[in-house]
Amino acid sequence: MSDSLDFYFDFSSPYGYLASERIDGIATKHGRSVTWRPMLLGAVFQKIGGSPLVNQPMKGPYTQHDMLRSARLHGIVFNVPDNFPVNSIAACRAYYWLVESDAATARDFAQALYRGYFVENRDLSQPETVIAAAKALGVDGDALVAAVQDQAIKDRLRAENDAAIERGVFGSPTVFVGDEMFWGHDRLEMIDRWLETGGW
Repeated sequence: MSDSLDFYFDFSSPYGYLASERIDGIATKHGRSVTWRPMLLGAVFQKIGGSPLVNQPMKGPYTQHDMLRSARLHGIVFNVPDNFPVNSIAACRAYYWLVESDAATARDFAQALYRGYFVENRDLSQPETVIAAAKALGVDGDALVAAVQDQAIKDRLRAENDAAIERGVFGSPTVFVGDEMFWGHDRLEMIDRWLETGGW
């Protein structure tokens, strides 16, 4: 079994954000690391159908209530952004460009984007939001602008999306412990227990 947990998420996912605030701590508790793997749920919806939970009849109002309740339970600062949900393609491309040279900074960048969106109401769909988050971490903004338009980075994101779907990822967050898949922020306690016991 790999020592690294695979953490799949969409930057526009509120439950992905909540998981992002907790997943590294759970992994560290058990001597594991986390590989952050942003993806586009829109690609999943095109493949299997579906739409964001908040846009679905009946589920939408419940989800709006539940994500706020879940944030309060875990003491995580959370606000519903004005522009929600959004397309996070620029954020994903920027992440995969950055992770090739500096995985630690890429992880900090991902968390900064999440917090900027769900705490500070920064519009994640706007390239300037992505650039500002990168520059705050010392990343060359001009290089990032060029990277998100680079065909190799576009192909990398497409390949990551395809690999996630092939692996069975259909929602955000999804975490793999080896080959064991867990979907949803509310499964983090189960992941904790699984790592503690070795599974059941």
